[in-house]
Amino acid sequence: MRLTQMRIHIVGVAGTGMGSLAGLLADLGHEVSGSDVRFDPPIGPLLSRWGVRTLPGFSAENLTPEPELVVIGNVCRPDNVEAAAARARALPVAHIASALQQFALYGREVTVCAGTHGKTTTSSLVAWLLDAAGKQPGFFIGGVPNNFSQGFRIAPAGAPFVIEGDEYDTAFFEKTAKFLHYRPDHAIITSIEHDHIDIYPTESSYLDAFRRFIELVPESGFLVSHGADAALLTLLPHARANVQSYGVEGFAAYPAAPEWFATNLHVSAEGGQEFDLLHHGRNVGRGRITASGLHNVANAVAAIVLCYRAYQVDLATLLDALPLFTGTRRRQELLGEPRGIRLYDDFAHHPTAVSTTLWGLRHRHQGGRLIAVFEPRSATACRNLHQTNYTHAFDAAEVVVLAPLGRTGLAENEQLDTQAIASALRARGKDAVACTSLEELENAVLTRAASGDTVALLSNGAFGDVPKHLLTRLNEEATR
Repeated sequence: MRLTQMRIHIVGVAGTGMGSLAGLLADLGHEVSGSDVRFDPPIGPLLSRWGVRTLPGFSAENLTPEPELVVIGNVCRPDNVEAAAARARALPVAHIASALQQFALYGREVTVCAGTHGKTTTSSLVAWLLDAAGKQPGFFIGGVPNNFSQGFRIAPAGAPFVIEGDEYDTAFFEKTAKFLHYRPDHAIITSIEHDHIDIYPTESSYLDAFRRFIELVPESGFLVSHGADAALLTLLPHARANVQSYGVEGFAAYPAAPEWFATNLHVSAEGGQEFDLLHHGRNVGRGRITASGLHNVANAVAAIVLCYRAYQVDLATLLDALPLFTGTRRRQELLGEPRGIRLYDDFAHHPTAVSTTLWGLRHRHQGGRLIAVFEPRSATACRNLHQTNYTHAFDAAEVVVLAPLGRTGLAENEQLDTQAIASALRARGKDAVACTSLEELENAVLTRAASGDTVALLSNGAFGDVPKHLLTRLNEEATR
């Protein structure tokens, strides 16, 4: 880590990850500027609060005076004027992963939380549990944990550092997965299911990235892995680290008994969950979380095991701190209950994540109808790779409202067919509609939702401000 102050410029700073990097660098004492086309909430206003100088639009003049380092976001393309100018002038250039390694991870005991699903919640859990145990962890998470004011924090030398391990690529000039740059001392892998088809066109290419990540964890480290994930199990022979398997009763079929296992689950009247934690079949304590869904129990068990094994935090301390974890924004985030309608915002977009999120909400709120409102936005979700899987992802919902595809430019024969999904769902007795605009979608929700219902808004993007619009319109109706 460089201790002297640097002048650092970030190209494409207004995204969640790049904005958090800018804030972390500013906290470290560096002079940070950043450019982007827009500075919308939530990141835009935070940048100024963090001391980052914001520059609207991309221009070669933003590199004057010349920065000592230019960090280029992965939304940028080679023809970005600032990226091209930086390279033409032979300025030092980095991507987000290498910048994190240089400025935040060096000299820390690093835990990387990876997996197709659950990595944001799990990394937030690990950071919270270590913080509650007095370990003073640093962290860098692709979301905002409710127990902290922001998604990043610097750490003292030698302290733990928890980072969400994204398998997406770093930048146009370095196409490997971000998590391959983090040099983990320990790791959690929650799941492996083919995703990011724009980067990994085949399942084998996706699996190969995780194989390389597994091989990075040293013999002295711990690798906490979900014991029922078929793809993950095929890769574990490549592990050098001490593998700790975990599982949850009723969540999946386990080919062998996991070393750590959650059983005797109970859903409280408030929607939280309690469970007995077993180690090699012996009860070692009772856990409690406020979140719904078996996937969140699995995330909690993984976090407990990692903190216990890698950082020697006693189980009693971990189990005491667990129910104080209040979740992460945009993960089953309750926006409000106008007109008696519960309105949730969630990041789920892969069919597996959609299904587990909806089942979690269904168990939490067993009265009223569950209305799933889904925007296919990611490169994978917009393609027909999971056409059939999406038909079953909405099993827990009585009403399904589908948005138009959130990206353009795909060949027609590659596109997800939302009309076909809606038709298949109607044939199974559900009220399902595929909308051609977000205005139509909002009206479809408002005409269907009634007091006692739960509305789940599912998108990995801003969803065209639909969550904000619906909350406003429902509140206006309630006041009338």
